[in-house]
Amino acid sequence: MSWSIDMKVLRANVAVLLLGLMTAGSATAGDNLWMGFKAGTLGLGLEATWRPIPWLDIRAGINKYDYEDTRTDAGIDYDSTLQLDSYYATANFLFPVSPLRVTVGAYSNGNEFQMASMAAADFDIGNDNFLASEVGTLRSTTYFEDVAPYLGVGFDFSLVGKVGLNFDIGVLWQGDPSVSLTADGTLATDPGPLGDIFRAELAAEQMQLEAEFEDYKAYPVISLGVTFNFF
Repeated sequence: MSWSIDMKVLRANVAVLLLGLMTAGSATAGDNLWMGFKAGTLGLGLEATWRPIPWLDIRAGINKYDYEDTRTDAGIDYDSTLQLDSYYATANFLFPVSPLRVTVGAYSNGNEFQMASMAAADFDIGNDNFLASEVGTLRSTTYFEDVAPYLGVGFDFSLVGKVGLNFDIGVLWQGDPSVSLTADGTLATDPGPLGDIFRAELAAEQMQLEAEFEDYKAYPVISLGVTFNFF
């Protein structure tokens, strides 16, 4: 199955769906439209829910957050930023007399890792060692498929009045990582044989990074949200 849907098209469709859900209150019964806030492994989010029939609801939302940390990948220490950025639409199949539901959907996936190497006297790149002046700063961006399918389960609970709580757990299938890796030291543009060796080792280092980021193909999703009904 191909998931090569254009990301801009999906984001536009999710935006239209969100607008439709937010304006649907005048045309639906009072319990059918909910708005909410959520937080979890995909960041901080907003979500709208519309239930057209008792056993099904449609949800659309946005998640964003930047998480900064340090990490070591392929033997090099990096300052890293995980940029969480996703838009989604899901169908939720509800079970009678139970808070349980099964969720399937698609995410417009802009999640990325941005990394810059930390200062060091030298770097082990590929299978060779280079001085800091020869390497400069290593910069890497890791991104995944523009559209990612989602499968999970959730639980919806009523709290007081028109306030509810929901909990989700599932997997976002981000696909194979694509990694870029650049350097700005003296060997990065050296036309001689040392420059050729360095660039070959840099390409090998990039492949090592891709192998390490394979762990993020299946991204775990856990979130907790609060929902409100205003109608």
